[in-house]
Amino acid sequence: MTTPTGQLRFGYGTNGLTDLRLADALGLLADLGYDGVGLTLDHMHLDPLAPGLAARTTEVATRLGALGLSVTVETGARYVLDPRAKHGPSLLDPDPRRRALRTALLVRSVRVAADLGAHALHCFTGVPPEGTGEDEAWNRLLGALTPVLEAADKEGVPLALEPEPGHLVGDLAGFHRLRAALGDPAPLGLTLDIGHCQCLEPLPPAQCVREAAPWLRHVQIEDMRRGVHEHLPFGEGEIDFPPVLAALAGSGYQGLTVVELPRHSHAGPHHAETSLPFLRRAARGGVPA
Repeated sequence: MTTPTGQLRFGYGTNGLTDLRLADALGLLADLGYDGVGLTLDHMHLDPLAPGLAARTTEVATRLGALGLSVTVETGARYVLDPRAKHGPSLLDPDPRRRALRTALLVRSVRVAADLGAHALHCFTGVPPEGTGEDEAWNRLLGALTPVLEAADKEGVPLALEPEPGHLVGDLAGFHRLRAALGDPAPLGLTLDIGHCQCLEPLPPAQCVREAAPWLRHVQIEDMRRGVHEHLPFGEGEIDFPPVLAALAGSGYQGLTVVELPRHSHAGPHHAETSLPFLRRAARGGVPA
């Protein structure tokens, strides 16, 4: 199996480089040869809630341009809205005022993504709160997500929603249910996490890529084991990567494929250095050591 590596563009997520200043992280990725970056907006890297966001965004855009890095903006930061709730409030929060905080953050993030020239804005739905019925959870989600889709449409930034294990939209079937419930809006696309495919999807990861291809707007990649939602460095899980990357290369996907190791920031530079050669060799059809 041979995959033309030129069709694939690899990035690394800043949520796996949180021990570095953002400017240093971007410089590292450019030096290593990455094509781009998955930029998570958080208090360490381009804080979306701190003063002077527009000016700071311009600085980051200038830095990205100077380094030749493409960008996808990600919104999975921990504790960015609530210091006591890791990803709270979510789009499913029982309190409409708290749901509105998440919606407002995502709308602001759409504007940041537009100003950075990002390929897409990533987001996820959240875990249904205890005691919330399924119909109510879906009603909350549809209401809270609609203004984000409107902003994405206005700014011309695709919204790439990620099915996250345990969330209301937790798999590809859930994404298609959401798409249908919203009337298949043009701005709504998909973030496909390859590890999540290995973890819980009924189809093999390469087949997931082929099935998801029409809606792909962002791809995250790492190793993982079946039934265990734990992001692992390449070679520590069960995924056979050459077929996955061949499927991506053949899908027509034009965005970034971003390494997602959020729990390995303590060794982020090491994993950034070793991940890119692994992916390039796998994309050529090899089985990396």
